[in-house]
Amino acid sequence: MKKNYIKDVLKYKTNRTVLIAGWIQSIRKYGGVSFINLVDSTSSIQVILDKKYIDKATQKITPNLKSESAISVLGVIQKNRTKKEIIAKSIKIIGNVTMHLSPSPRSNFDIFSKKYTNLILSNKHIYIRNPKYMHILRMRHIILNDIRTWFNNNNFIEINAPILTPVPLYNDSSAISLKINNKISFLTQCVGFYLESSAMAFEKVYNIGPSFRKEESHSKRHLMEYWHTKAEVCFADLEDMIKTVENLIKYVSKNIKEYNPDNVKYLNKKVCLDGLKTPYPRISYKDAIRYLEEKDFDVKVGKSLGPKEEAELSRKFKGTPFWIVGNSKKVEPFPYVLETNNEFTKTADLIASNCCDELLGVAEKISDEKMLIERLKEKGKYKNNNYNWIIDVHKYACVQHSAFGMGVERLLRWLLNVAHVRDTIPYPRTFRRNIYP
Repeated sequence: MKKNYIKDVLKYKTNRTVLIAGWIQSIRKYGGVSFINLVDSTSSIQVILDKKYIDKATQKITPNLKSESAISVLGVIQKNRTKKEIIAKSIKIIGNVTMHLSPSPRSNFDIFSKKYTNLILSNKHIYIRNPKYMHILRMRHIILNDIRTWFNNNNFIEINAPILTPVPLYNDSSAISLKINNKISFLTQCVGFYLESSAMAFEKVYNIGPSFRKEESHSKRHLMEYWHTKAEVCFADLEDMIKTVENLIKYVSKNIKEYNPDNVKYLNKKVCLDGLKTPYPRISYKDAIRYLEEKDFDVKVGKSLGPKEEAELSRKFKGTPFWIVGNSKKVEPFPYVLETNNEFTKTADLIASNCCDELLGVAEKISDEKMLIERLKEKGKYKNNNYNWIIDVHKYACVQHSAFGMGVERLLRWLLNVAHVRDTIPYPRTFRRNIYP
């Protein structure tokens, strides 16, 4: 197993002999001296190949060294001005490059440029080595860990909900179906039903896992396969859940603040810290419709708001995420509680700042069996026996409960100032593309 990582070598004292391994990001040759920028998963360091110091075997292979090749280096740590480097004694080639890709995966090019989109998506298994992608995915790891830490610190229990389900939460037409034992099942769109039943045992539960949708969309916030952060709390109303979400977003934003220099270094963008200031402002769904009508948008009550409408509202609430409260029941799934006028729901959507669209949704969910059955009838699902187990939960001492659901990729897109969610997940599944790699 590898013992010396480059980040550790950079802390070692000079004149120490070390053996390190990594990949050649770039190589420059001047006369009898070659300068290699060697990288591994932790950092980079310059390796100098000087004929005066390297052995004969290394002299023979030096002309054949290419960018992206994997090598091991035995050498001595030296300091050149402010930076440490390694004066090589010997080099061994561990892995050669036998295929051609341009631009080179580890080279400094704009991975977000549209001209590279198809190339990168078709070769993500190689371009995942790009330093920019590595930074985004490292931040994904850190942010997910922060989310789990917050849940654990606030006494939530993680529930591993199934991916295969007999019932989709949203429209059947947007669910990916498959046949098991001659019956139609679905890949989960949302684990809400399972968290709902689990909450009646543990009171505060969460899940971080994949969700799937086949409803075609080419917006910058949609994927066919994405990761959901979901939570459910018993004896909690809509206001309780709004405060819960604001505390979580503030916690994650506070922790990510220290990674601002790295984000500027790799992506040339500052992290978004707009979530630090709570509480976030609110606008009712009805007032949002009125405001957009005044701006000549083609909207009406009962219609969901899209990216253009949310962007216009984002310009109104500049520099902060904001809530749209009380969505129409026509655009919300049936488990959500209705307000007294029976037209709107006890729900709220959190819209990200900087025109980054909807970030998450919050809802006070139905606990009353009669109301659930009414909503099932409205959605044409009452006679579907696959929903019987959900009705059972509401027959057996179901209490008031609220929930939220947040797309992990949407959160990353907003916090890291990345244009598209496909760049925040290792292997994106986008619409109208074959599943490859």
